[in-house]
Amino acid sequence: MDVEQYMNEVGAAARQASRVVAASSTAARNAALLAARDALDGAREELAQANRQDLERGAANGLDAALMDRLELTPGRIDAMLEGLRQVAALADPVGSIDAMRRMPSGIQVGRMRVPLGVIGIIYESRPNVTVEAASLCLKSGNATILRGGSEALASNLAIARCLEQGLRAAGLPEAAVQVLQTADRAAVGRLISMPEYVDVIVPRGGKGLIERISAEAKVPVIKHLDGVCHVYIDDGADADMALDIAVNAKTQRYGTCNTMETLLVAQSMAPALLPRLAAAYAEAGVELRGCARTRELLPTALEATEQDWHAEYLAPILALRVVDGLDQAIEHIERYSSAHTESIVTADHARAMRFLREVDSSSVMVNASTRFADGFEYGLGAEIGISTDKLHARGPVGLEGLTSQKFVVLGEGQIRA
Repeated sequence: MDVEQYMNEVGAAARQASRVVAASSTAARNAALLAARDALDGAREELAQANRQDLERGAANGLDAALMDRLELTPGRIDAMLEGLRQVAALADPVGSIDAMRRMPSGIQVGRMRVPLGVIGIIYESRPNVTVEAASLCLKSGNATILRGGSEALASNLAIARCLEQGLRAAGLPEAAVQVLQTADRAAVGRLISMPEYVDVIVPRGGKGLIERISAEAKVPVIKHLDGVCHVYIDDGADADMALDIAVNAKTQRYGTCNTMETLLVAQSMAPALLPRLAAAYAEAGVELRGCARTRELLPTALEATEQDWHAEYLAPILALRVVDGLDQAIEHIERYSSAHTESIVTADHARAMRFLREVDSSSVMVNASTRFADGFEYGLGAEIGISTDKLHARGPVGLEGLTSQKFVVLGEGQIRA
């Protein structure tokens, strides 16, 4: 295969399809999603057969157990894909909505209309169900998408793509609105991220190494986050029971997610009474503690934290723990070590809470809540395509609105500028 020629053909088809999808009705896009749902439901055996090919190839190539688990399309995961399509079809359509329309002294009315981004390239690893999640969100928001899944899931992704194409055909929309790349050649990724004439934005979903590579090499804008070094700070005078519940949940509810707490900061005044209770709860959950000198004075069994621990995204039952003088030092620590994903304060003081919200510069900042809530579904977005720690164009969980932009619209009645 001539990869460059193939990618140019894919890009040109996506660009043309994006114009049709952007002009399509909400009803047509919803019809495509629901028809794709029916096609997937009717193709369970074909999906299972394709997935078996990927699993056999993965086993032969020595994929570890975690990747093999993510790769598998169980009946339950197929059910979840079907439900996801139904839910996205039920979401409100942001495209075409006009905000903040106001009349100016000249008599013209000025507002902003929400519009699709155009063509979205999505690069992801392992999980074939991401193919459905990404395609459905892009389609519902009026975009065309080019999907490049991991080479280990190629057969599964192509089988899913055939069902999505059926849905698009049934609704009278171009099949090129959703394209899964038919090659595992890494050169296709290099071309996808460097053709701004066809692609408007790239969304990488995967490990830090993948995202760093995409960010460094892309010639089109990238919506990304590299890692999730999330903090919880327990403030002076915080409710101890609340602090315990939040700190334990933020770490142990799930270990392998980007919104899991990796560093816990505790005010000096709270530490003597609270740290032993926290240590007992973490020990019960099997969490290894790595603490600063003040922490280890109170918890001698904690390991010594190194400088690297304050930077770490463990994605594992390991927690860095630091005793700080108070709010000022907590904010300083977060400013220095945070990845700008999610931070939370546990406090009973409204002024301190508001100061934390103002001064902590992360994509999600919380008061008296677990960092595990930093999620598109929990935020009422219905679904998300990922988390952005950038400041432009989207920040935090990226849902349908994050896959659109705004343009100014002007309504006049024959006005001319003097």
